[in-house]
Amino acid sequence: MTKKFIQRIDKYIIKKYLGTYFLAIALIISISIIFDVSENIDDFISKKAPLKAIIVDYYLNFIPYFTNLFSALFTFIAVIYFTSKMAANSEIIAMQSSGVSYRRLMRPYLVASGIIAIMSWILGNFILPPSAQARVNFRTTYIKNEYINTDKNIHRQLEPGLFIYMKSYNNRADVGYKFTIEKFEGTVLKSKLIADYIKWDREKKKWVIHDYFIRDMSGPSEKITRGMQIDTTLRMTAAEFGQQSFKEETMDFWQINKYIKDLKLRGVDNVTSYQKEKYQRTANPISTFILTIIGVSLASRKTRGGIGIHLGLGLLLSFSYIMFMQVSTIFAFKAGFNVLLAVWLPNLVYAIIALVLYNRAAK
Repeated sequence: MTKKFIQRIDKYIIKKYLGTYFLAIALIISISIIFDVSENIDDFISKKAPLKAIIVDYYLNFIPYFTNLFSALFTFIAVIYFTSKMAANSEIIAMQSSGVSYRRLMRPYLVASGIIAIMSWILGNFILPPSAQARVNFRTTYIKNEYINTDKNIHRQLEPGLFIYMKSYNNRADVGYKFTIEKFEGTVLKSKLIADYIKWDREKKKWVIHDYFIRDMSGPSEKITRGMQIDTTLRMTAAEFGQQSFKEETMDFWQINKYIKDLKLRGVDNVTSYQKEKYQRTANPISTFILTIIGVSLASRKTRGGIGIHLGLGLLLSFSYIMFMQVSTIFAFKAGFNVLLAVWLPNLVYAIIALVLYNRAAK
């Protein structure tokens, strides 16, 4: 068994892997676009979406986004398909008979997985976020209904020692009701402002506080100031109380990390969605290796049922993985489950499954 022969096998498997991967993407994306058009065609017509915006702003950005989102699943389907065909044609048996160990056979699979994983990580963190803005703008304009803020009892920390409270916020009028500002030095309350409502001035880009009184406390003395209206500059904008869906998708690696840090400082409640997006951008590419090992372990043995059995088992495992991933992240949103663990738990569980299947297949 020469080195040249081994290299030829490596190139053959990598070529098969990547070729089948991109073919699977083309087929599934085509089907997805057909379903998406049929689902949203009424919105396109009723809201008079321009054809150019549908094609350029939405679908040309939808395709790479969807591709990257389910990249690991595409690799799994590709591995199952072409490896099953190799096994059915006795190619894998021939390779092993020539002295190629099962462990050595896995190397080109992992190399191809690494290429796809690196590509997916770079796309998800640096390339897709800037281009996602056009797709998000299109969805909010022509597909999604008008957003209404239903949050109650909103608490924020704008900076160390400075806290605000609103009973409710009307994002259509940019008005927050029953507004309070509290300023602390350590644990001591130094100043408290209570207002009937606060309104965002869209021209000046400032908040205007209406019908307020201020209590300034200095030791045993207290000063009370009343007024009808006062401008103020607070470290928040009206956009923070508007629609937040999809916003995390438009942030690159550095932006989303900085934004999460800022949200935590201010005590904002919706930080979970941004943490989930951040962790998934690494967890999804890593899952490419796990699902590849599972796919090879399942499909490399020649069976009487042929490729159909392998595809059936592969699809069952892949859909169970997706379901597990969705359920675990729901726990993070609804039950206060640790976001990092929720995102990585499917990978940890399926890594164990991959190890068991690999050891069984290698025997």
